[in-house]
Amino acid sequence: MPQVMASRKKPAQAGGGGEGVLLSLMAGAIAGAVAKTTIAPLDRTKITFQVSSQRYSFRKAIKFMVRSFRETGLTSLWRGNSATMARVIPYAALQFTAHEQYKVLLRPRGSQGSLPPLRRLTAGSLAGATAAALTYPLDMIRARMAVTQKKTYSGLYDVLGQTLRRGGVLSLYRGVTPTLLGIVPYAGISFFTYESLKKVHRDRYDSEPRPIVRLSFGAVSGLLGQNASYPLDIVRRRMQTEGLVTDIRYPTIVSTLRHVLLSEGLRGVYKGVSMNWIKGPIAVGVSFSTYDHVLDFLRRLSGFRDAGQ
Repeated sequence: MPQVMASRKKPAQAGGGGEGVLLSLMAGAIAGAVAKTTIAPLDRTKITFQVSSQRYSFRKAIKFMVRSFRETGLTSLWRGNSATMARVIPYAALQFTAHEQYKVLLRPRGSQGSLPPLRRLTAGSLAGATAAALTYPLDMIRARMAVTQKKTYSGLYDVLGQTLRRGGVLSLYRGVTPTLLGIVPYAGISFFTYESLKKVHRDRYDSEPRPIVRLSFGAVSGLLGQNASYPLDIVRRRMQTEGLVTDIRYPTIVSTLRHVLLSEGLRGVYKGVSMNWIKGPIAVGVSFSTYDHVLDFLRRLSGFRDAGQ
């Protein structure tokens, strides 16, 4: 990722060698943790509506957060965040590191600077799919904790144990197909937009974007990416939390979509999307900009210099 500097240099790549990979893993882990903790109350609220048949509105979402605060305290809004951190730290670390590696692999021989547009899109899609596939059971656990009362599960290991006893190992991967189908456009568009906006800025102003500019670039990227994949996010959450909120079964992607459309209409597959219009840009903006700056800090701290510089 590029460094923030007064004058223009070639964008730095974190993908070269073991030290570059380690720094990228560390920066990605920190970026993911900061971003998800920032929007955790909004995320829990969105998931609660996604997995139920009750009609969503922004006013109802606010009432849910206020009621949770009054009945079970402020920390209840971060319920499931420990499971989120257990998932998002390795997920973000793997996603950002995989993105750096895919950029190296997809770079045309002898070329410098940004990837061509199609390869830029492909690198983001592959990075998201790689990270999602490797950390999916943690996402399942997080979703189950988010939609249940504290008495249902005592912690991460309790969720894992009960899920395995009831459905075996494969139950940890319920909803993995819509997740992968959704993450390909989401991650691809998000990374593509962010990298493209930074390239346009460098070409126009002959300098790296300032922190607030990177934050805004990330927000735009998140907004575009999430709208492309939101219906599959609804399917994923219904399949992940089957049997916890209602007795309805969701055996396949098609049957889940059909049930939501027939019982709740088109609005059902976009339930909570207005909450995503707030939390998505915040999360992606914070994540992408934090990654860039933490990576730059770690590289300067370690004296790391990529061969491409």
